[in-house]
Amino acid sequence: MAPAAVLTAALATLGAPPAQATSVDSETVSDTPHLDRVEDVLRRVSPGLEGRVWGRSAGNTLAAEPGDPAGWLLQTPGCWGDASCADRTGSRKLLSAMTRDISRAERTVDISSLAPLPDGAFNEAIADGLRASVAAGHRPKVRILVGAAPLYHANVLPAVYKNDLLSRLGAAADDITLDVASMTTSKTAFSWNHSKLVVVDGESVITGGINDWKGDYLDTSHPVTDVDLALRGPAARTAGAYLDTLWDWTCRNAGNPAKVWLATSDQAPCMASLERDANPAPVTAQGATPVIAVGGLGIGVEDRDPSSSFALPATASAKDATCFPRVLGDRTNADRDYDTVNPEESALRALIASARDHVEISQQDLNSTCPPLPRYDVRLYDTLAAQLAKGVKVRIIVSDPANRGLIGSGGYSQIKSLTEISDTLRKRLALATGSSAAADRVMCANLQLASFRAADSGTWADGKPYALHHKLISVDDSAFYIGSKNLYPSWLQDFGYIVEDGAAARQLKRDLLDPEWTHTRRSATYDYSTGVCPR
Repeated sequence: MAPAAVLTAALATLGAPPAQATSVDSETVSDTPHLDRVEDVLRRVSPGLEGRVWGRSAGNTLAAEPGDPAGWLLQTPGCWGDASCADRTGSRKLLSAMTRDISRAERTVDISSLAPLPDGAFNEAIADGLRASVAAGHRPKVRILVGAAPLYHANVLPAVYKNDLLSRLGAAADDITLDVASMTTSKTAFSWNHSKLVVVDGESVITGGINDWKGDYLDTSHPVTDVDLALRGPAARTAGAYLDTLWDWTCRNAGNPAKVWLATSDQAPCMASLERDANPAPVTAQGATPVIAVGGLGIGVEDRDPSSSFALPATASAKDATCFPRVLGDRTNADRDYDTVNPEESALRALIASARDHVEISQQDLNSTCPPLPRYDVRLYDTLAAQLAKGVKVRIIVSDPANRGLIGSGGYSQIKSLTEISDTLRKRLALATGSSAAADRVMCANLQLASFRAADSGTWADGKPYALHHKLISVDDSAFYIGSKNLYPSWLQDFGYIVEDGAAARQLKRDLLDPEWTHTRRSATYDYSTGVCPR
């Protein structure tokens, strides 16, 4: 395929116009061009999953408290510029938001995370909120679901957690119905729940990348940097429907200890359809923010969306992206059915493709540990290459590779060096521009690439490298994604929100993206603004 055709194909696949497309009359321009682009892609890839895995809604508000308009943005630890991280305002705000939302529960509290189960101050925030709900006269039904990696989380015992939480609740436990489950949808294909959600009454939601683990986020001198958002409105109902989908699978497999461990309170049933049963009424509008909620079902929950007419593009795969393809296969790049039940992957590529001026990506990684998973998402890199070739400025910040563990992400990094990202990007750009020399020129002119720093020093005060766990994409200071979905290949159940709101996007820039770059740019291997570029 000719270079120009590669570029055009990458854009067309994501519903983006070719680089030479002309502008339309200003009267016809949508107020939500980024959401429109994403929605168009979702309707082609996963039309049958609308309403329970993805959905677009208006009438939402980013859920700040009165007097705290910035309160929807929940960061950990929130100590930018201080390597000792003495004052963790962000962590305190997050815990307070969890307790606040749960305390308002009249009918349901739905929590999901990655195993292990919530502990420390996270668990106290949950218990405090439930006690307050009961004290207000309510009898909430509660589900807590974690995804468990095989062997690694073999000691995650829902029965032990259930008993501990009920004990913490004291007399309030009598008024709470509780289901706790640990699940793995496919051990051989590396799939389990990875979403992080607190959904209350199907009306409010806290979600993002933050796991409820005291040892990584709170009781440590080198806390993980992460971000959630808080939202109220109809978009929360999609999160509830998504959790019903995961719990339906969990309850159907509860008799198989190789897949599910379940514990319930006082003969309570496995509540497969809690959100649908307890929260049937439509959610009234809470504001004017348009949102697309979008998740993915990983592997094992559903095989495909039978109503999808999506065809996998010929440009979706590359030989160097996959290790041992005949052993595990490449769901990310070469499995059309996988795409149809994991719409979030198409959505995030489409969001990046929708940018007209600049893209800011803050992620744990873009490349995965290979084997067992594919090395990278070919269509993601082709989308980034297409944007760079058009002159769109792209900033990529990933976790310091010094965090890499013995099994890749066990240490909050999948890669050994930033060159793994830049080499892959150069390779895909060369296909789009016609030569490696042209790719180098484009990267030097338009790319910023760096490993994360939370302060000016190279490490936390205790000498540990900075760990970044964001799953964040922002485009044109207009729209952004915050959720649990990584941009590197991972076949998990994930969920998040794409928000198109200029005021919120500018706040995100001021309170997170700008301070992040202020400290991180010292580690940049590419920075078009200062001329940093390998020669």
